[in-house]
Amino acid sequence: MNFPANVRYTKDHEWIRLEGTVATIGITDFAQHELGDIVYVDINTTGKTLSAEEIFGTVEAVKTVSDLFLPVAGTVTEVNPLLEKQPELVNSDPYGDGWMIKLTVSDPASVDALLSSEAYISLVG
Repeated sequence: MNFPANVRYTKDHEWIRLEGTVATIGITDFAQHELGDIVYVDINTTGKTLSAEEIFGTVEAVKTVSDLFLPVAGTVTEVNPLLEKQPELVNSDPYGDGWMIKLTVSDPASVDALLSSEAYISLVG
């Protein structure tokens, strides 16, 4: 499995990559592996300001539907348009083309409190 060092992780298996005040967010390689084949991504929170750990959407796999939790507070500015027609990108490239949302982060320093790749690897063991 892949656990890039240039992103932060949550205990709920989301990742976040911060560039200035804009964050790109998706689910981890571990999460997509556990879910199985992703068939639908439902995110309708564009333009909404949400708190950390609030649900920003759902991901549907063949076996289950899972909530997506925001790692930090902010305003959702964009949903990955590729996922509408190619939700399987979450499986094949979770840290690249399979990203889910862009977020303007309320407090960029809050990202530092999330898990490093080493800490996340310890969590998922």
